[in-house]
Amino acid sequence: MLSLLTFPVKNEPRSCGYLLLPDRRLYFTLKKKTSAMLVTVSPCTLPIEWSLAARTLKDKPLKSLQWITKKSTPEVWWRGPGTEEKIHSFTGDTADTYNGPPHPHASVYILRMCSKQQTSRATVFLHEGPGPLGIFPLMPADPQVHTLGVGMTSVTLSWAPSASITSLPKSKNGYDYCVLINSLQNYPSLCAAKERKQREKDQNQGKKEKKRQATPWPILKEWWWEQWDSYPETPSLPSSLGEDFNDLQCACQGTENVCTVSELLPDTSYYFDVFVIDKVNRTSAAYKGAFARTHEEAQAAVVPLREGELRWVSFQDSGSNSQQFFSFRPRGWKQSGLLTLQRCGGGEKIKVTVSSKGQVLNSQGVGTDLIHIWLQGSPSYLIHFQQGGTTTSPVTSLTDAARLESLKASVKMQVSSAFHRRGVPSLPSTLQIKSFNRLRGCNSVTLAWMGTEERSLYCVYRRKLSSFDEEAGGASALNAPCLGPESRSDTERVLCKYFQELNPRRAVTTAVIGGLEPGMAYVFDVYLMRRWGIPIKYVSKMVKTRKEC
Repeated sequence: MLSLLTFPVKNEPRSCGYLLLPDRRLYFTLKKKTSAMLVTVSPCTLPIEWSLAARTLKDKPLKSLQWITKKSTPEVWWRGPGTEEKIHSFTGDTADTYNGPPHPHASVYILRMCSKQQTSRATVFLHEGPGPLGIFPLMPADPQVHTLGVGMTSVTLSWAPSASITSLPKSKNGYDYCVLINSLQNYPSLCAAKERKQREKDQNQGKKEKKRQATPWPILKEWWWEQWDSYPETPSLPSSLGEDFNDLQCACQGTENVCTVSELLPDTSYYFDVFVIDKVNRTSAAYKGAFARTHEEAQAAVVPLREGELRWVSFQDSGSNSQQFFSFRPRGWKQSGLLTLQRCGGGEKIKVTVSSKGQVLNSQGVGTDLIHIWLQGSPSYLIHFQQGGTTTSPVTSLTDAARLESLKASVKMQVSSAFHRRGVPSLPSTLQIKSFNRLRGCNSVTLAWMGTEERSLYCVYRRKLSSFDEEAGGASALNAPCLGPESRSDTERVLCKYFQELNPRRAVTTAVIGGLEPGMAYVFDVYLMRRWGIPIKYVSKMVKTRKEC
């Protein structure tokens, strides 16, 4: 790095260099009859304090004097007797410029720079003569970088164009924009961004070296390559023409003043810096950076379920991969519950997954048959329904089509806490209803069905069929297992009775249904009503009373 610079006198920008601070001095002289000079100091990362002074010496050194020390002529010269006058001073972390006439009696100019915090870097430019400097890219009146849009994985930025780019034709344009992103902070200069990147690279290299030293007997092949990777490159002095832009990793680069940065992480903060780069003079100017936080990933709403609540889970878009989430917290210290499911109508495949604390407890498809899922051992459960694809389903009649239209791609669900249960409740061995022809009369019929060893309530419903429904098959129109008692009229309910038989083989109960009309066809439905789970519907049974008795 340069610790002493003497600038030849030419009417153009002469030199620029990176200077290691905390304490550096630069000396230069001006050509005779120079009308103006311009000195620019641009700090890299930390604030610096710099001043420009003119020193007037009484006598000039003799050219024929043989120096017995290794010090240069200016360094010995300024130690001689003379006076010094401060012309300009500045403290800060932004670029500052002194522009004015030369001192009338100055023998040498002294530029002092000091960093009070720690070693830092700065860039110095000297311009001799009148007129604009022209070595730095021009900044617009509004140097702020604006965010046009923020998404989950992308951010769109815009900024006012630089006059250095808009004033020149594209064929002769030696300027580019460079957009840099990081997750730490905005940088006041391109030098600061590069220094941070180099520091991270050095830290990674140090970790690699420490890991290599921690292995007492590394494998020969690995050791060989680590030696090549960790061998330090020969440090190169900075170019006297300016900054090195070859190793920049710009998210956007070119002359467009709009940039969309993609492939970002959701719900993450990012800092965006825009720099105008002069590729000819190898200088840069910084816009005021922007900050944005990407949106978090869309999460489906989780609907809490109440104790014993009967709910219809409907999927509006048939055939789509839609999904819904529910949660349930069982009561009691046993933390157990019973989830009952049944698919209703439609031909779509529906899958249910029950999990707790990120661990999947049960996952299976939901069909037209009743499903019981036992919940135990967790304070809360997440119930996830996912629809996708189609399945073959039995064809129903026109009478039932209108009634089941709203049931397409839906699931009937009920969940409740099981305080004293130890498992899934038992189901009847068959859901068929039997009618006795010998006991069939003009005004009554006798029905029988299988029960369970648990005490449960059974309700019987009837519906009189028209001649058209009777010819169409009648009973098949009502084989919709999701049509529970809540969908039936109270006038259709015939009776409700409790039944229990500890021997499953003998768990048969009967009921005599009276008050019927002679020669008419009726459809009878039996529902098993339980404290836990949704009601179980038996297969509908069509029976026709006798015309004459």
